[in-house]
Amino acid sequence: MKINRRRSSRIYVGKVSVGGDSPISVQSMTNTPTSDIESTINQIKELEKAGVDIVRVSVPDSGSAESLKTIKDNINVPIVADIHFNYRIAIKSIENGADCLRINPGNIPKNRIKEIVSCAKEYNIPIRIGINGGSLEETLKNKYKFPTSELLVESSMRCIDLFDKLNFYKFKVSLKSSDVLVTVNAYRIISNKIDQPLHIGITESGGITAGSIKSSIGLGILLSEGIGDTLRVSLSANPVKEVKVGIEILKALSIRSYGINFISCPTCARQEFNVIKTLNSLEEKFKNISVPMTVAIIGCIVNGHGESKNSTIGLVGTKSKSILYEDGIKKKERICNSEIIKQLEKKIKDKIDEIMIKNLKIRRK
Repeated sequence: MKINRRRSSRIYVGKVSVGGDSPISVQSMTNTPTSDIESTINQIKELEKAGVDIVRVSVPDSGSAESLKTIKDNINVPIVADIHFNYRIAIKSIENGADCLRINPGNIPKNRIKEIVSCAKEYNIPIRIGINGGSLEETLKNKYKFPTSELLVESSMRCIDLFDKLNFYKFKVSLKSSDVLVTVNAYRIISNKIDQPLHIGITESGGITAGSIKSSIGLGILLSEGIGDTLRVSLSANPVKEVKVGIEILKALSIRSYGINFISCPTCARQEFNVIKTLNSLEEKFKNISVPMTVAIIGCIVNGHGESKNSTIGLVGTKSKSILYEDGIKKKERICNSEIIKQLEKKIKDKIDEIMIKNLKIRRK
């Protein structure tokens, strides 16, 4: 089933297009001190390997803003400078090469936002209006006892109206709460009010397990309704995990093809080989592979043949030697159960090479 995406305008964060008919991009944020240039560069490179499209860095002081120059020269993805409180640091970040700013209207005065917009216009970069349920304007906090969807929307519209008066339209909007349903409803409301791109996410969602579940539910609902042009999964974990979960959400909804889609059974007494050990080993081995393919690892014949017929490579567990499928076709070759990991690894590597050569020939034409 194809998802009909909300029509939105398009902006560019560096060379990455966001909105319109652009692919939905996956973002993450470094958790190193930005002033620690080496650590920040190393973390961004790890995020690049994981498949990130855009990286945000916190810029809490002048030294961090100054670091952006060197960081930019050593990475391959656009940088978004995350700004709170200090408009001067926002301007310095723009001057030092930030591809985009994220500002929070809840902690920057209106007259200072005007100065930031003026600088963004001069350097031709976009801004993300980043509304967060935990840091709203005092006037709105007094109006509502608890961050509601309507409150998030009202906060965003105040800043959007200001941008309109300043004739500034290169912006995207996020309205995040730690409450999944409040966030989902806020995006539904704003999606009918503006045509700018929407950055979606559930903020402060928790650790890997709880955060991944909350994010998958919230982002899954929005994406299935066609809402969202770029996303971040916010986890109290290594930022690489955020990228992996974000990509998996898009893969699950058939929005994006990236890397290996492993299909595996939860295992039971019928399994003819150790499915969990096999899966864990192969996932780790191919975690940074971007070539899209589907690999089915099924421990017995109950669902094995059916899943393997729809896979690039499939394995059906049978006694002693298991059945191999390639491109949905059952092979005469059998794989010894004691060598499954080694043999599957080779088959996957060969298939990756085959796909890459084929794609290269297509591009040359």
